[in-house]
Amino acid sequence: MNHTLLLKLRDLACGYREQRVVQNLNLHLNAGDIGCLLGPSGCGKTTTLRAIAGFEPVHEGSIELAGETISRPGFTLAPEKRRIGMVFQDYALFPHLTVAENIAFGIRQHPQRERIAEEMLELVKLGALGKRYPHELSGGQQQRVALARALAPEPRLLLLDEPFSNLDVELRRSLSQEVREILKSRGTSAILVTHDQEEAFAVSDQVGVFNDGRLEQWDTPFNLYHEPLTPFVASFIGQGYFVRGQMLSPDTVQTELGVIRGNRAYQWAPGTAVDMLLRPDDIVHAPGSALKARIVGKSFLGASTLYRLQLPTGTRLESLFASHDDHLVGEEIGIQVAADHLVAFAAQGSVAAQQARAEPHAHA
Repeated sequence: MNHTLLLKLRDLACGYREQRVVQNLNLHLNAGDIGCLLGPSGCGKTTTLRAIAGFEPVHEGSIELAGETISRPGFTLAPEKRRIGMVFQDYALFPHLTVAENIAFGIRQHPQRERIAEEMLELVKLGALGKRYPHELSGGQQQRVALARALAPEPRLLLLDEPFSNLDVELRRSLSQEVREILKSRGTSAILVTHDQEEAFAVSDQVGVFNDGRLEQWDTPFNLYHEPLTPFVASFIGQGYFVRGQMLSPDTVQTELGVIRGNRAYQWAPGTAVDMLLRPDDIVHAPGSALKARIVGKSFLGASTLYRLQLPTGTRLESLFASHDDHLVGEEIGIQVAADHLVAFAAQGSVAAQQARAEPHAHA
């Protein structure tokens, strides 16, 4: 496993003209890893990508690539000198050039350009299509050509800006996995920008969650889901709802769902009000339970069904049941908490406000 540091963003502030879109940004990417900048529209992820590419100057801090400072206040190394490849959202292929000519465009002076273009065509599974023109290809094929063109000059780092957003859901899923395999097979380091969690998790080794110009957490997909550092990350990643509770001991919380004990300890004093995150897989159907919830919505997912539940107090939850365990909207059912992993934060405002913060991202 290669742990050589490739990219380092140090105390970075960047934006357009005098407007600072991104503040105090620190992250690093090791050689061979795929990172992702994830967050809602307007949060700063594309601005950060453009600064790494050299398209935007930085106001504060620095960007280092392979130990060399490529951006700092007053100095921006030209994009073409960075050895950074870019795959754009709209593919940006040249309509008058064939597929093979598009791929070879960035290596026109290379004596082996035709051989490299052929290798790239094979790599992206378009070996027989080199003589076609972009308009003769499907969206997924055009995206592969854009990827092959970006990889042909052997960049030190590849940047991908919402690369699958123009494709249908099924194709996005398969192509994102394919792109990961291609990058890993070549040992190419990359940073992807997306607002799609599923895409981020499928492609990336490390994911950075952005919120309003700040990086809230840079971590593995597993840790973002199971060990979120802030309420925003907890509600943005995956699905879930906050439930108000009181600490009884470092690993035990009293809630309207009963006493919940987890396998981790917090430092808060007994009696401290906390907001506890419950994921759909933390709530299970228990027909004999005294704890009741009313079904207020359901989404059939194939192997499972996601139920939206409401407790007598009005608190909302979600739960995943096996799809053969079928219930009607409006039905009252018994539930119980099966969470051994407490994710809690010091209580902030009302639970309703917390719920509102979580809900827009529940199905992102």
